[in-house]
Amino acid sequence: MAQHFLLSAASRTLSLRQIYKAGEDAAYQTFCEMRWPETGGEAVCPRCHHDEAYKIASRRKFKCKACHHQFSVTSGTIFASRKMDFVDLLAAICILVNASKGVSAVQLSRDLDCQYKTAFVLAHKLREAMAQEVQTGEVLNGHVEVDGAYVGGHVRPENRKEDRKDRRLSRNKSDRRRVVVVMRERYGRTLPMVTLAEAEGVALVSENVDRMATLSADEASHWDLLHAGWNVDRVNHSECYSDHGKHTNMAESYFSRLRRMIDGQHHGVSPQYLHQYANHAAWLEDNRRTDNGTLAKIVVSNAMGSPVSRQWKGYWQRAA
Repeated sequence: MAQHFLLSAASRTLSLRQIYKAGEDAAYQTFCEMRWPETGGEAVCPRCHHDEAYKIASRRKFKCKACHHQFSVTSGTIFASRKMDFVDLLAAICILVNASKGVSAVQLSRDLDCQYKTAFVLAHKLREAMAQEVQTGEVLNGHVEVDGAYVGGHVRPENRKEDRKDRRLSRNKSDRRRVVVVMRERYGRTLPMVTLAEAEGVALVSENVDRMATLSADEASHWDLLHAGWNVDRVNHSECYSDHGKHTNMAESYFSRLRRMIDGQHHGVSPQYLHQYANHAAWLEDNRRTDNGTLAKIVVSNAMGSPVSRQWKGYWQRAA
């Protein structure tokens, strides 16, 4: 019997032991190589793009020989103004990519021995970097499965039976409930969107799925509108999960990971940030057959190529 990839040694090409054994200098060099891959890690001025700079070794900074602008390897990236050591940043990335169902900010703060606030913002910055490979703007093609899942907004029933309300009625539902609509290519990309109602997924399909693609959906009535533009396979989940090859199992696989991430690790997420957790789960799902060393390099590369996060820069000073 063939061994599953995730159980093989090929899936483990990076570990926390390797990161801390290599030390701060090696981690710093990794960030330089990911920031400036075209020069092999040699500094390039972010202001004038000149490729010659003086090294200010005492502060790990550079000074451009052309415009005399001083900068560091994290200047202008999501790690700008960072205070953590590079080895700790790399360890945080390793922890996040190793966690197949995500990792809570409390656990991350304990692993890194930092404040909860630091771990919370850092994790969301890394999810922002992951989202670059999920929300690419490219339309999906081939055979695409579409489905929706309600997240959050649980209304706890009253203790006394006579005080309980019918939670099926809209007036008795929480305004914190959201729907994650996912469009997933079979053996391809996963594209999640957060909406207020599953029926909004019809418009999302129109915007993000190629007209030449074929679709799979369940028997929910709002998906009937998809027949006007696509060839759609429907499966009635009240009778079976698959009907002669017609199924939405790939979409359900994504929801399985997302639900376990939210319920098992985070124990509930804010609707304000649900889209980032949805993108995180999609990134993990799409890269589930990639070794963790490559995953860490992808995240570092995306982070080094990302501008300063407008949402998370000074988050606690502004919002806490």
